[in-house]
Amino acid sequence: MSIDTSYTAAAGGAAGTTGTAPATKDLDKQAFLELLVAQLRNQDPSSPMDSSQLMAQTTQLTTMERLIELSDTSREAFGLQMRVAAATLVGQTVSWTDAEGAEHSGVVGSVSYAGSVPTVTVGDEEIPLDQVAAVRRTAAS
Repeated sequence: MSIDTSYTAAAGGAAGTTGTAPATKDLDKQAFLELLVAQLRNQDPSSPMDSSQLMAQTTQLTTMERLIELSDTSREAFGLQMRVAAATLVGQTVSWTDAEGAEHSGVVGSVSYAGSVPTVTVGDEEIPLDQVAAVRRTAAS
């Protein structure tokens, strides 16, 4: 049994919506639960919902929640890896290509985590980590 969501689009700004969330074609967890509860409330008592269908829908919800959690965890792990990678570059010589296509190199003096991608500072230039093309061990003085 599929859940009919066509009435949610027709309701527009009716009760239950605040108008602050952008309209999407995907159902989030809350919308899924609200539809499931409405389906249970409005089912025909002489022909109740098949329990296997209810279990399948519940399993789909649980699977969706776990996939979202896994995606969030992966995103956090990647961000942490970028931060660690940037931190290990302090004191190393890096090479990069600027917007005009000129190649540069220099010793990384510091790292900034202010943006979504860490930046390394070489002299007075800040280079996003994803633009670093090469890393060389700096010779000890």
